[in-house]
Amino acid sequence: MNCRIKCASKALLMVVAIGVLGWLVMMLWNWVIPALFVGVHTIDFMHALGLLVLSRILFGGFRGHGGWHGRRHWRKWEAMTPEEREHFQTAWRSGRDRRAGE
Repeated sequence: MNCRIKCASKALLMVVAIGVLGWLVMMLWNWVIPALFVGVHTIDFMHALGLLVLSRILFGGFRGHGGWHGRRHWRKWEAMTPEEREHFQTAWRSGRDRRAGE
């Protein structure tokens, strides 16, 4: 029974999150886009959800599990010796400084 409650609460949380994200997309679109572009109409909630799904498909957002998988990179950092860490930091800083100068 405890599993049923957890699953139901997760499903409810997901439905609420989708609703809030859809509402947020709708409000932001209706606030920003018609003011920027002449002739663009406001959208309703279902169009906002469609826009949210389309952005997920095109840009691959809303990733779970840390997005860029930071834990894996942290394990690599932990496995480095202090000399390897210093070499990595020096190389990273010099690359960053070189890009900033361009």
